Amino acid sequence: MKTLIAATALALTAVSASAMVDTSSIDQYAPNVDVSTLTDAEVNTILSVIHSGDSNSEKRALIQALVK
Repeated sequence: MKTLIAATALALTAVSASAMVDTSSIDQYAPNVDVSTLTDAEVNTILSVIHSGDSNSEKRALIQALVK
């Protein structure tokens, strides 16, 4: 029983940690976007663009197109 409780607590911690992704970098490229209205898939796509090797202007244009 203790093992089940510990495993459940660990799983819940992992889920909440992944839900609290640092989205402050999105503000650099799309400052007027309310990140809370985006889906997880949209946030993950935008973060992938931010961490890509594209230039800052390309990143900004792509991110702004994605959030419209």
